[in-house]
Amino acid sequence: MSDAHGPAEPSPWVARWADEIAAGSDVLDVACGGGRHTRLFAARGHRVTAVDRDPRVGQWLADAPDVEIVIADLEAGTWPFPGRRFGGVVVTNYLHRPLFVPLLDALAPRGILIYETFAVGNERFGRPSNPDFLLRNGELLDLARGRLQVLGYEDVFTRLPHPAMVQRLCARAL
Repeated sequence: MSDAHGPAEPSPWVARWADEIAAGSDVLDVACGGGRHTRLFAARGHRVTAVDRDPRVGQWLADAPDVEIVIADLEAGTWPFPGRRFGGVVVTNYLHRPLFVPLLDALAPRGILIYETFAVGNERFGRPSNPDFLLRNGELLDLARGRLQVLGYEDVFTRLPHPAMVQRLCARAL
């Protein structure tokens, strides 16, 4: 099921790895859209910071408990969380490579990064098709190398919620 601002159900990949994030720790949901992952982690007792450039996020998440909503264009402005650390950072269906270092820096010691987005090959199935928005082969593994312990990784074709090529990573900060 989806609505005007994205799928309503949490990604199975994110749900699968959610338990790796320490109970009660702060979670950052990057480019949160309609807030499906914000709601997942808030329901699990986490304090969630949901960031997106769409000001409607405040309406979409008005009833979500323990949620800090930050409206920011992560591609045009400065990183809105300098010095803040999170027990979990979640990114789905979003890629802006200049954020890789700030995202890793935002992880608390032993914090968990859960990342899932489109990969090269997706152009066969529709959008995104621009290489700037598609992960290159092994790119998430390269991101983790030397800084994160990889707990799970996939570079796969998926049929749901629609046909797509995706890369998925769950990794713990060293």
